Amino acid sequence: WKEAAAKENKIKAAQKSQASNQEAEKSGPPSSVSAYRSRLVSQNKEMYKDPPVLPPSNVIVDATKQHGIPKRKKGSNELTFPPGTDEDVNTLLKSDFHPNVTPEEVLRAGAFGGTYFRPIRSAVTNELHKPAEVLSTTLQPEWIEGLNKSTLLCSSTYRNNVNKFGVKCGGSLGMWESSGWITHVDPYGWFQWYCRFYSGRRCSDDMRQIKRWAQLAGPKGRFRSQLCNKILAKNTT
Repeated sequence: WKEAAAKENKIKAAQKSQASNQEAEKSGPPSSVSAYRSRLVSQNKEMYKDPPVLPPSNVIVDATKQHGIPKRKKGSNELTFPPGTDEDVNTLLKSDFHPNVTPEEVLRAGAFGGTYFRPIRSAVTNELHKPAEVLSTTLQPEWIEGLNKSTLLCSSTYRNNVNKFGVKCGGSLGMWESSGWITHVDPYGWFQWYCRFYSGRRCSDDMRQIKRWAQLAGPKGRFRSQLCNKILAKNTT
């Protein structure tokens, strides 16, 4: 009976693996951790977390209204976004979420080494996303007017000299995907969300994305604190 049980378990494992592989080949968000992992492995993505964390599901975009663009405070350049219908989000917009750079300024400064809108195979959507379509649905045309798309927006090679500060910065797409940080609505990540939020789109993922920014770059964000400590240590400004 031990041999029979072992054979049965082997068959079940093979069936489970086959089902996972079939699920991994479907378009749309993954339905299980095993299917998500299969996608990441087949796409040769970095597995920052293994097993990976499933992406947020059921993100809903509010298609009923486009909100206005934010207002800018003179001196600090901080942006204040107009309130929407979600009161919890409105509270964060008032208290915590005040970035001081616009999407256009980020792109013109050569952020992401010119690679952000390169072609990607998303493990979240399981689809190939091409620059032309993504640029047209994410950015305002005037933001990138005059920019060389091949070097500043859609390059597959990170160029330090393109970055305003001459450095390489950021993690891989696989790191973001395996950490569960990316949704099917914005498969390129946080900056894609920010571009669309800045332009007036609102969705059910706004709260999470705003909190992520606040934890990094907000008044008590860890990156902001690290930078302040480095400035103090060098006795500079």
